[in-house]
Amino acid sequence: MSVESPAGPDTAFVPEPPPLTPPLVPGGAPLLGHAWNLVRDPLGFLAALRDHGEVVRIRLGPRTAYAVTAPALVGSLLKSPDYEVGGPLWDTLEVLLGKGVATSNGQLHRRQRRMIQPAFRPERIAEYAEVMAEEARATAERWQDGQLVDVDAEMFRTAVRVVSRSLLKVGSIGEKADRISESLNTVFEGLYRRMVLSVGPLHRVPTPANRRFASALADLHTLVDEIIAERRATPVDGEDLLAVLLAATDESGEPLSNQEIHDHVVSLVVAGAENVASTLSWTFWLLTQHPMQESRLVAEVQSFVPTGQVAFADLKKLVHTRNVITEAMRIRPAAWIFTRRSVADTRLGGYGIPADADIVYSAYALQRDPRSFERHLDFDPDRWLPERAARVPQFAMMPFSVGNRKCPGDHFSMTELALILATVAPMWRLVPVEETDSTTKIGITLHPRQLVLRAERR
Repeated sequence: MSVESPAGPDTAFVPEPPPLTPPLVPGGAPLLGHAWNLVRDPLGFLAALRDHGEVVRIRLGPRTAYAVTAPALVGSLLKSPDYEVGGPLWDTLEVLLGKGVATSNGQLHRRQRRMIQPAFRPERIAEYAEVMAEEARATAERWQDGQLVDVDAEMFRTAVRVVSRSLLKVGSIGEKADRISESLNTVFEGLYRRMVLSVGPLHRVPTPANRRFASALADLHTLVDEIIAERRATPVDGEDLLAVLLAATDESGEPLSNQEIHDHVVSLVVAGAENVASTLSWTFWLLTQHPMQESRLVAEVQSFVPTGQVAFADLKKLVHTRNVITEAMRIRPAAWIFTRRSVADTRLGGYGIPADADIVYSAYALQRDPRSFERHLDFDPDRWLPERAARVPQFAMMPFSVGNRKCPGDHFSMTELALILATVAPMWRLVPVEETDSTTKIGITLHPRQLVLRAERR
């Protein structure tokens, strides 16, 4: 007996085929599974996963995770309500970020996002740009001709000062910026190990590495409490983010707790400083390796801003400068591995994903995939000219994510990146020296291991 389709008597009903089981990636170590690969060579391992399928299974200790490797399926993952922020990355980051907007889900996330959004309105970005330009000039003017500059540390210090002065309106940030930088470096290295190997008794053993991690984490939280206390003691008129948080109320009309404000500020400092600093460091390094692109960038800035005083209004003219930044984010992303957790039994690209499963995807792997990018390992800013960018598959490049988890500070970050790069590069040529070590330091974010460069005044 035939079964009619709901569409009508002339259409046979075809049941949905059973879900496919994602293939298990071969290899791995006893007990640790593929966590060993993620410790030994995480970038190479993740970049090779698509050769095994668009959705594959990997073993992280006793737990099975699902890795999504195709851009279209990653886009579906990020836009589907069947998956929420969770999994090994966010479970680990909660140690640092608490329950701020980066780690929350559902109604809490929507409330938090609505609350902070006014601080990132376009008119506010234009105001923040004045601080960004001041800090960029201060950094560039502090260097001396022939000086060996730790570019990664300098960019982090500059980014922390920008966040603190613009979004938090904290004046006395000089010494705090250095302490935040040192603490975060230690914390991010430790967090990656905890993510891959899972948080367990080993991380509570008082080894030197664990003691350094605990001390750095405690110092970072203390610094954030000091910033909030300073702002409470000396209120500043304005609509910066910290002012919004201090004035906000919850559903019952009560002021936000100190802990919720603290968690938001930590999330802000981490995202607003760590990712910007990493991107700038890699951008300056890539320009040392591609002098023609560097010359084009410098010529563009000098053509449109002959005074060297780059301002917010100039940025729309600096097309090549912006494309250099975009290409640096593609080939050397700061945030490179992400996780989600399924909230129900579901399917992704025909593959069955059980409820409460950990999902992994890698921006590093997506953005270097030869299936999506011609000459995928070349540093080629012109690939972001409109006629060529249109050929890039959707979701193959999304440095600020998509959907309701898109970074609310994307325009803030892009403005800051462009202002700092367009200010520093025309003043200084940065040259590798014997101390330079551009190999990748693996943490929750990616940085050059030791980006010491010699500054030569142009």
